Amino acid sequence: MKRVLLIPIALFVVLLGFLAVGLNKDPHSIPSPLIDKPAPAFRLPQLGTEGKTFSPEDMRGKVWILNVWASWCVSCRDEHPILVAFSRTNTVPLVGLDYKDKPEDAKRWLASFGNPYQIVAMDADGRVGIDYGVYGVPETYVIDRNGVIRYKQIGPVTQEVLDQTILPLIRKLST
Repeated sequence: MKRVLLIPIALFVVLLGFLAVGLNKDPHSIPSPLIDKPAPAFRLPQLGTEGKTFSPEDMRGKVWILNVWASWCVSCRDEHPILVAFSRTNTVPLVGLDYKDKPEDAKRWLASFGNPYQIVAMDADGRVGIDYGVYGVPETYVIDRNGVIRYKQIGPVTQEVLDQTILPLIRKLST
């Protein structure tokens, strides 16, 4: 009889354990399987530079940021002023990956809001975005000197994320 009573109590304790673990996690944090893995290779045409291409291999030896954005992305407008200000610091190269966008729309958007990117690669069909596990734009990756992804920001880069997460990571990777 006592054993029968212990089973529901044990199940309740296990359930409380799962609940306690779940409540202590950030609901906005989505782990990426690409963290600490080499950035997926690609070679894409550059926006506004006829015949030029960009590949992550071109950044080998540098800490850099890859920002996935699009002119149709509402959230990209939220982070764009922060990226423009960041680009003026010349801390690390900021590369844009224009995702599923039309070149003329991307050019118009950058002309209107400023261009923080050293290079903009055109991912017109979104295949590179799939390789990077893009859930939606904007997303941002910090990539180290060896081409390994060290951080992924899902959603807009805020000043808080830049100051408290991305910049300290860049300083650590740059030493």
